[in-house]
Amino acid sequence: MKKLQFTIEIKASKEKVWSTMLEDKTYRQWAATFSPGSYYKGDWSKGSKMHFLGPNPQTGEEGGMVSEVLENRPHEFISLGHIGFVQNGKEDTVSEEAKKWTSAFENYTFNEKNGATELVVDLNVTDELAEEFEKMWPDALQKLKELSEIK
Repeated sequence: MKKLQFTIEIKASKEKVWSTMLEDKTYRQWAATFSPGSYYKGDWSKGSKMHFLGPNPQTGEEGGMVSEVLENRPHEFISLGHIGFVQNGKEDTVSEEAKKWTSAFENYTFNEKNGATELVVDLNVTDELAEEFEKMWPDALQKLKELSEIK
């Protein structure tokens, strides 16, 4: 596993950045940076299971990650622990491949700074995805910034 961190300053309140990041409509817009058609099923409350899904570019079949919301302090911090995959519409949290992800996480910290919001993203990802994420996350955060700064 490799730890990554990304930070961006967004000229909007923590509440606006939070809602832009997590509400379905705007989530789909900024998450499309990773994979067009990305969306989630579930809710963001602590202890909830989330499915982060989208079409597989090669097959078109729905797939993605199974995660658990480990912590949710509105407008301050949210933490996701990854626990498996969804492939062909089926959840897999027990295979060896799925178990590789059990120490992967995403933490989002929202700090108020000079009337803006500093968003800090901390990730723990598999080594094989680290390079790809290092390229994609800055673009995703830029898109989130653009959406959040719309009046």
